Amino acid sequence: MTPSDVKATLSFSDGSPQMDLPIYKGSIGPDVIDIRKLYAQTGKFTYDPGFLSTASCNSTITYIDGDKGELLYRGYPIEQLATNCDYLETCYLLLYGELPNETQKADFVSRVTNHTMVNEQMQFFLRGFRRDAHPMAVMTGLVGAMSSFYHDSTDINNPEHREISAIRLIAKMPTLVAMAYKYTIGQPYIYPQNNLSYAGNFMRMMFATPCEEYKPNDVLVRAMDRIFILHADHEQNASTSTVRLCGSSGTNPFAAIAAGVACLWGPAHGGANEAALNMLEDIQKQGGVAKIGEFIKQVKDKNSSVKLMGFGHRVYKNYDPRAKLMRETCHEVLNELGLHNDPMFKLAMELEKIALEDEYFVARKLYPNVDFYSGIVQRAIGIPVPLFTAIFALARTVGWIAQLNEMIGDPEYKIGRPRQLFVGASARDVKPISQR
Repeated sequence: MTPSDVKATLSFSDGSPQMDLPIYKGSIGPDVIDIRKLYAQTGKFTYDPGFLSTASCNSTITYIDGDKGELLYRGYPIEQLATNCDYLETCYLLLYGELPNETQKADFVSRVTNHTMVNEQMQFFLRGFRRDAHPMAVMTGLVGAMSSFYHDSTDINNPEHREISAIRLIAKMPTLVAMAYKYTIGQPYIYPQNNLSYAGNFMRMMFATPCEEYKPNDVLVRAMDRIFILHADHEQNASTSTVRLCGSSGTNPFAAIAAGVACLWGPAHGGANEAALNMLEDIQKQGGVAKIGEFIKQVKDKNSSVKLMGFGHRVYKNYDPRAKLMRETCHEVLNELGLHNDPMFKLAMELEKIALEDEYFVARKLYPNVDFYSGIVQRAIGIPVPLFTAIFALARTVGWIAQLNEMIGDPEYKIGRPRQLFVGASARDVKPISQR
């Protein structure tokens, strides 16, 4: 970390000694005030619910400027990666810090491709779930269960183990998601095919059957690959922080990633695209485009509980850069499948138009976000709504691994142990039961 020439001084009105706090500069973005010695010198903690003003680590992986609508993976703008690279190149970048050359890419793709099969006993795990179980419940169990199969790569302090487990997780997540889907609909599992691309292989495992040959549609494969790229990492969000916190205890990578999957399930996080599609379906049931005006009135009503899902973002105070890319992909997919006149998609496009033009939404910067468009794309492709978040987890796995590995390699890392402001009862004595 680079020290700043500026120092912060903390003073107290009760006459307690003041304290100098070092400030460190990032390569870009806000400076940070180092408060590590605060408690030792003052006996006080900081209070920051949601960690909105707290940097829990230093990182070289992903940078977000929410005001500018900027997202960088290892310094590369997401727009350039999504248009010039595929998902596995992006994975290589996140894991190793640089984009691969042709030889490095070929080697990496080969290693991932040759680890896509999962142990046959995974089928027995799946049989333990109800057929109508939510895919994220299934994925949380399956990812955690991987640690029981791969004892040779569970030592997080061994760089070779971390490398092997990273390849295994990236390679096997599409297979597990596809298996979870096939299980819920009662179809046979489709094994990976090594001559297909990462996204093409996933599409085949999802939609092929033993009855006939399946040929992936290039437009849909490209759309899925872009979804993967746009969701690969997003700095220190809830699930990434969960993976880091879980991994800080020294647990194995599969358990840490399973914790990330569980966190991602929440509707405020990875479940946002599922929530956006459910919202559209509710509007459609109420009358579709003809009733959209009434829905917008309810959204604007402060006394209403109706929320506009898939619009706005906690981080981006400008247009989500991923949303611009996903919007292009959305229209490519709708054109390819001839779905522009589908009632649900007409509804989605009308809602998008209102949000981009209505002063109420523009003033509040409630632009359509990546979840809105990715949900529409996945529904068009034929992916059921409950599976959206599992696909998000598949894409985010590489980001979680990169962040976990970075934390383990940081000489300053310690087991996570947040503090609290205790406002409960002070010490008291237990009375006999007859006196309570």
